[in-house]
Amino acid sequence: MNDNAEQQPLVAAPSYLAAQLAKAFTTALTHHDPATRRRAEERGQRWRAVLAGMAAGRLRVGSRTPVVGLPAWVTPEVIRGGFATGTPGAGGPLQPYETEAARSFGVPAERRALFAHGLTEAGLAWLWARLDDGHYTVGLPEEAALLTVAWLVRHGATGAALDLAAELEPFADRLRFLPRPADGPAPDPVAVHRNTVSDAVDTLVRRRPNAAVEAQREALSVWQPFGDELLVHWLRTARDGRVLELAPDADWLARGADLLARYRLLAAEHTRCTKHRSPKHNLGILRGALEETVAGRPLDARRLGLLRHAVQSMVRRRGLPGSAPHTALRRQQTRQAALPSHHALAQLMLRRLAELPQDTGITDVPPLLTPVTQREGQETGLPAGAQVPPVLRQVVEAALSAPLGTLVERGVVPSAEVMAELVPQLVAATTARAYRDEALRALMAANYRAFGNRRSLLLVNLERQVRVEELPWVRAVSGQRSAVIGKTDEEGALTVLRQLGELAVQAFPGTILPNPLVRELGVLARQCDLGAPFVEELAADIFMGTFSPKFLTAARIAGELLGGTLYERYYGIDYGAIRNLAITERGAALSRSHGARTSAGFARLCAERAGAASSRSWSVAANGTVIEQAQILTTHNLATLVNRVEIAPQPGFADLAHRCFAAVCRLTARVQNNRRPLPTIKDAAYAWRQMLFHLSLCPPAEQRRFLAGLAEETARHPAHVATRLAPALAGLALTAEGGAFDDDGTADGGRARRFLGWSTTGHWMR
Repeated sequence: MNDNAEQQPLVAAPSYLAAQLAKAFTTALTHHDPATRRRAEERGQRWRAVLAGMAAGRLRVGSRTPVVGLPAWVTPEVIRGGFATGTPGAGGPLQPYETEAARSFGVPAERRALFAHGLTEAGLAWLWARLDDGHYTVGLPEEAALLTVAWLVRHGATGAALDLAAELEPFADRLRFLPRPADGPAPDPVAVHRNTVSDAVDTLVRRRPNAAVEAQREALSVWQPFGDELLVHWLRTARDGRVLELAPDADWLARGADLLARYRLLAAEHTRCTKHRSPKHNLGILRGALEETVAGRPLDARRLGLLRHAVQSMVRRRGLPGSAPHTALRRQQTRQAALPSHHALAQLMLRRLAELPQDTGITDVPPLLTPVTQREGQETGLPAGAQVPPVLRQVVEAALSAPLGTLVERGVVPSAEVMAELVPQLVAATTARAYRDEALRALMAANYRAFGNRRSLLLVNLERQVRVEELPWVRAVSGQRSAVIGKTDEEGALTVLRQLGELAVQAFPGTILPNPLVRELGVLARQCDLGAPFVEELAADIFMGTFSPKFLTAARIAGELLGGTLYERYYGIDYGAIRNLAITERGAALSRSHGARTSAGFARLCAERAGAASSRSWSVAANGTVIEQAQILTTHNLATLVNRVEIAPQPGFADLAHRCFAAVCRLTARVQNNRRPLPTIKDAAYAWRQMLFHLSLCPPAEQRRFLAGLAEETARHPAHVATRLAPALAGLALTAEGGAFDDDGTADGGRARRFLGWSTTGHWMR
């Protein structure tokens, strides 16, 4: 779950919702794929629910309790933009497993009946058995609630169990609190997976035969051999290479009639390739002329000329049928046509995957990717020894269950955003270590993994997303956790935090940490009592003009690391003043905005640096300039990772700086002919900032070598990249030599510029 709302302007919510509804409606009516139309129709229904809920006052957009009547801990159904639909995630019709449970329990197929049964002696015994054998999964946090009640009862905490049941009971008819059954306990927490086996199966099931490939296969296996037969038949009338120089006899005409009859059968059966129907195609010319001749109608001069030209071109291009070149070509094309289609091999992969547990990843991928065996060939008709193509290998490999570093190394995790999706699986196991009881530890880990999938809400007025410790069943067992936290648990959390920080920085040095990953790092930081905050990327379109105190703390930590460095000079920062501001605000009462604590001094500093202090107009771009200054001052968590978590990325900061600059060049190359270049320019500026951070931690000699090699890197990219980056490179060289920018961020008459991502006046890189 993201600590920040997805970025959509609240002030334009109705028009934004209407636009999304119209988009879904259009797709549902016009898309060629039935499954896509169905999904679009479902999206449209959810957008209509949002609009109806807002109109009726049932939804409060921007609140952490967006659905009237539901507490904050209830998982809401959230769609694009962070809008709640009004439907609880754990609500809706009964799931098949709930219906089956009601049947086996002998109770009505109703959620309240299932909840009540879970509190009976028989129901508690069933829940205890699940706690003992671990044969359950938690898809949504609510599905861990009854298991927590059962754990409390078994350990004598009857009062806490009754209080929890009483808090859940008002929603027992709407929400599912029963866990899902599973074939076995949760997998090894050290290994994570991006997709489950079931996800891989769904992807393969959706794969359809490639129409173009199948048409080519039909052409090679059906129509080219038939065309050869027609050509041989016409050549029997040739003399000196000219067909119809010899008059067709009765046998020739009879054989021609047989060929035409077989053509009609082939055309009815094989419909993918249509070239043979074209009167301009060689096969169509030969067939059409044969139909006329067999019918006893002489060919006019034009048709005779077309026929002779077609025959001559076919012989000239491929040789006479039966000749060595022609035979070799046809043999090669036959082998090509006999290759199994990706669709057929996908069906084989489905057979192999069907034997695995469906709700987890794949621990051993290579056996699934072996060539077709003799037995499989006999059962499926596929040629033995056929290789699994890369496109299918990728689907299976995406379900690999392995340490996160292995997944990054193999390309299964291609971005920081995807990495952030997997981190909750690791953090869940780490945070659950603090529970002494093994069954409770497994339950809280499953609950955390489910909570990590909770989508963030659109929030305003500095409201904060719900945290896992706010869930009633987590609160009910919090005493079990707090009683055993010790040095070992803190060290374990710090170790995982360090490993994740290093992996993110090493693997994706030119990308800022995405908010979901920042959230998980923050959880670990709190657990190991690091005393250093992790700050999120704020949404420019709902920015309220102020910052929480942790941003100033993060900037002070950055100053401890970067004071006097190239980073401070390049961005014109006075980290000494920031340290004094932090001391001043710590000794004074913090201001409040919308009931939340804020750092007015830090907000004022960011606005002044952005040149927005005197401007009273609201705009996304103006907000973006202020937020970017906060990212510059805090380094967006890089200083916290290096200075407090003490990450030591390999092979070193100079290498990271080089890779960041390569990312800057790649992004700059995409500005050319880009109709919406500003997001790309922003990302390039962020990668530039990360480059400066890493470069500032290098010794002076390494900095000089880095600067000397920049021209070589830009030369690897299109020529316009060097032109666009020239002002930024000039500004970097200026500050590296001890110079400084003017107040407007330029120098040398505008030939040197400070590279920032946001601008309210049009970006110079365009």
